[in-house]
Amino acid sequence: MSIYGDYIKSVIRTVPDWPQPGVNFRDITPLLQNRGAFRKLIDSFVHRYQEMELDAIAAIDARGFIIGAPVAYELGCSFVPVRKKGKLPFKTISETYTLEYGQAEVELHSDAFRENDRILIMDDLIATGGTMLAAAKLISRTGGEVVETATIIELPELGGAQKIRDAGYGVFAVCSFTEDE
Repeated sequence: MSIYGDYIKSVIRTVPDWPQPGVNFRDITPLLQNRGAFRKLIDSFVHRYQEMELDAIAAIDARGFIIGAPVAYELGCSFVPVRKKGKLPFKTISETYTLEYGQAEVELHSDAFRENDRILIMDDLIATGGTMLAAAKLISRTGGEVVETATIIELPELGGAQKIRDAGYGVFAVCSFTEDE
């Protein structure tokens, strides 16, 4: 967790019963609208990764882009979008993953990375871990090395971060929420 974790968590809004009854949606919009909180968020990632010699940030569609781009800029590395199926214009590779109610697919340009590139995967939230693991598989298929996965929020009760760790990847979350928070 970041030294700013408690502060950042306090700025995130919880919307109960959205998008369906019983779900507490963690809304990062207030975090993005608060210039001081947003800076602390980006600084949390930059401070963690500034000495890790990363080649690229692979950010997951779409909220991962919001944090991935400024972190890539600050670290002086490239930014690579991991997109939902059908959104990339060039030759792609894809990976299917399981959602709570069905399946989804993410894609990456086949030439996004070079062999042994050191990649950080970023997204806004880890719930079940499916999207992050799909992105990691894509990166591995290109010959890239996933250094770690990073997110604003972890929802530990859904087990996604543990699945990612069990697959051999590190997980960094700025803050976490339990279901009753």
